Amino acid sequence: MAVIPISSTTVTKNHEHGTPNYLPALISLGVLYFMNGFITCLNDTLVPFFKEGFTLSYADSSLVQFYFFLTYGLMSFPAGIIVEKIGYKNGMVLGFAIAAIGALLFYPAADMHLYYLFLCALFVLAIGIVVLQVASNPYITALGPARTASSRLTLIQAVGSIGTTSAPYFGAYFILSKLEESGTSSDAVKYPYLGIAAMLIVIALVVFNLKLPKVSTTANTFQSTEAERHSMFSFRNLNFGAWAIFAYVGAEVSIGTFLTNYISDTLTLPIDTANTYVTYYWGSMLVGRLFGSYILQRIKPSLVLTVCAAGAVLLVAISISTAGTTAVWSMIGVGLFNSVMFAIIFSLSVEGLGKYTTKASGILSTAIAGGAIVSFSQGYLKDHYSWAIAFMLPLVCYVYIMFFGINGYKPKLKLT
Repeated sequence: MAVIPISSTTVTKNHEHGTPNYLPALISLGVLYFMNGFITCLNDTLVPFFKEGFTLSYADSSLVQFYFFLTYGLMSFPAGIIVEKIGYKNGMVLGFAIAAIGALLFYPAADMHLYYLFLCALFVLAIGIVVLQVASNPYITALGPARTASSRLTLIQAVGSIGTTSAPYFGAYFILSKLEESGTSSDAVKYPYLGIAAMLIVIALVVFNLKLPKVSTTANTFQSTEAERHSMFSFRNLNFGAWAIFAYVGAEVSIGTFLTNYISDTLTLPIDTANTYVTYYWGSMLVGRLFGSYILQRIKPSLVLTVCAAGAVLLVAISISTAGTTAVWSMIGVGLFNSVMFAIIFSLSVEGLGKYTTKASGILSTAIAGGAIVSFSQGYLKDHYSWAIAFMLPLVCYVYIMFFGINGYKPKLKLT
């Protein structure tokens, strides 16, 4: 086994004009993550909305998440190749533009009141989100030393958590509360998504005109000629990290997807009231990321990941073995432990990959398809069994993440 030394940055910066000004880049990334979080979390509102409006089963309603996150599996690697050719900034602009088209498609889908058209619109919207993810994640890790990459990514994700925290309130007020008022139940989504489309177009234009620090997408930072002779799939931390991303996103999304219905059933609350509780799930992630960005500068990221995964396992176990408010708040509390997981897993997965970082980001983003597979599978389990059985699935995901934090993250090159 040959260990590849970790370089100070995974991607080379352009210093031709002196020390780059990172403020515009960080602000644009903050806005990017806010919109990314807001749009993605708004799917948690669409699931119960379409379930009621189209009289769907849990599995059928979870197709909202299935098709949204399936896009990561289909488009992330091609997106990585595109971003490598056009650069991070242009990749972000392209992502915002495609997402805007997807949001605009909600209008005709609502007019025709056809569920499959909404799924098509979500698929297009998700393509834009995928391109944004693939362009932004390695860009963040490149804006500074590798040892603080987890901290930077966590801090930027905290801004995204503001979007995920506000989305349930937005969805409850502008969408779910209008469910009974609409002549056709899907009318309530038309204007909110038109507004989202307009916002995305404005952001795309602003980012296009910003002067961001230039970062190379093809630099080779390897110090081992032996490593260069092997493909990126030879890296142990990337292989295990891809499955860790799959497990993490699957668990996070499946909990968020069914939390509204879970709370409604557990506490016997109206669906729009129950949806507001989801704010606390995503809000706890905001708190965790703010603290996490500080903690990760002082404590080994792999240790933080292991502790957080163990905490999530404990809370899910408490929730499915109790009832009432204890069950609800235990499940909501999982969000606090989710907060730093993605940033740590991503950063540990790309350590030592050098010139492969951008394509590796595409692979890791492909693994986000776990949000599709796990949420649909959980919906199927709920249709045929119970909430307790259904939530065993994310529990297993967190157990795997514990393994990654203990051993799977170690950046060794597999020479077979």
